[in-house]
Amino acid sequence: MAEPACPLCSGASRPFHRSDRDFLRCGTCALTFVPAAQHLSSEAERARYASHRNSPEDAGYRAFLDRLLSPLAVRLTAGARGLDFGSGPGPTASVMMRERGFVMTDYDPFFASDDSALSTLYDFLVCTEVLEHLRSPAHVFQRLDALIAPGGLLGVMTGVLEDDAAFPSWWYHKDPTHIAFYRAETLSFIARRFGWTLERPSRDAALFRKPG
Repeated sequence: MAEPACPLCSGASRPFHRSDRDFLRCGTCALTFVPAAQHLSSEAERARYASHRNSPEDAGYRAFLDRLLSPLAVRLTAGARGLDFGSGPGPTASVMMRERGFVMTDYDPFFASDDSALSTLYDFLVCTEVLEHLRSPAHVFQRLDALIAPGGLLGVMTGVLEDDAAFPSWWYHKDPTHIAFYRAETLSFIARRFGWTLERPSRDAALFRKPG
């Protein structure tokens, strides 16, 4: 029986690793992913997110997010409008960008699900610790592309898989809500697919720019 198609590019996949779950690797875009049959229910997924204790008062979490937000902010004009996509139960990236003078909107399918946030264009989007949770990354990236104004930026943070041999001991795949894992070539594939340029200011941060 054939393995499921890649949820990012629909390419053929093959077994990559097996522990408590199956991890498959796409031969086209190098996405490593967990098949849909092994995803948590929406209820269990939401409960796990609700247990997170990330907040704007956490200095360590702020420092972590600044690996993306600082290089993003210097590329924006004053008063730029942004969307924190996947803002979670304790939005922090949007708070930090408001402190820098930017106009922010929060959206999260579980905790801030006002779809009106998805009916306008933004100068920039922020997705921190979101990509690894995506059940349908192809659909989500298409939606993100539709939300970015020409010349706008998409800033993402996710754990990037650099060493396949180290995957079995990598803590990142042991979170049951983490179901999609990106290599550098996966990020490059996404940029090519949408005609975006790509910068990587740090190992786990990426900035995509939509053509103007």
